Amino acid sequence: MLQLRSRETLDHGDRGWLKARHHFIVSADGNPVNRPLGALVVWNDDEIAPGTGFGRHSHADMEIVTYVRQGAVTHEDSTGNVGRTVAGDVQVMSAGTGISHSEHNRDQEPLKLFQIWLLPRERGGKPRWNSRRFPKADRAGNLVELASGAPRTGDSLQIRADARVMGATLLAGTSLTHGSTGFRHTYLAPAQGVILVNGHRVAAGDGIAAIDEPELTIMAEEDAEFVLVEAA
Repeated sequence: MLQLRSRETLDHGDRGWLKARHHFIVSADGNPVNRPLGALVVWNDDEIAPGTGFGRHSHADMEIVTYVRQGAVTHEDSTGNVGRTVAGDVQVMSAGTGISHSEHNRDQEPLKLFQIWLLPRERGGKPRWNSRRFPKADRAGNLVELASGAPRTGDSLQIRADARVMGATLLAGTSLTHGSTGFRHTYLAPAQGVILVNGHRVAAGDGIAAIDEPELTIMAEEDAEFVLVEAA
């Protein structure tokens, strides 16, 4: 089953410094159609103005994957980690027993990112943070594993969830096919451009959910970059 979630159906908010669209329902008065998919419970598309960001706040028992679409995010946390993750790269935070952190846009251009929350396999564990560069050339025409609960390569970031986060870029007119890998739920969202997923048109700002789909054929209508998450 495929469910297109066009940008018009997504809950959204505007705080001035933060413009956000929520691919999954995050409040009681949100769109109930956009429900979580197994372990995948949050997918926020955020735009953060220069010189602003999220002040110190806390999380526990959540795996948080951040994919930077434009600009750079500066992370600081209570375990002493400080890092800067730039467009096309990924950071992961395992909140575990509890961690406080801040995320800011220290640059002069708007920061755009996907923030993806996954339920961990089990509660607790030592909090941790990591980031990694993933050059777009390495995933041209090919889905590359960015983060996983069971990494298949040494480049993939470790998360404590039954899930896998992947990314790809496609030139206009090219395509790739992604077969079932044992996960029931899949969600895709373009970071830029337009793709067709089994014939459904999905543009930047939209997303598409797939449940129990044996195979996905993804074709670029125009040059595109997208993120795909599989979850139990």
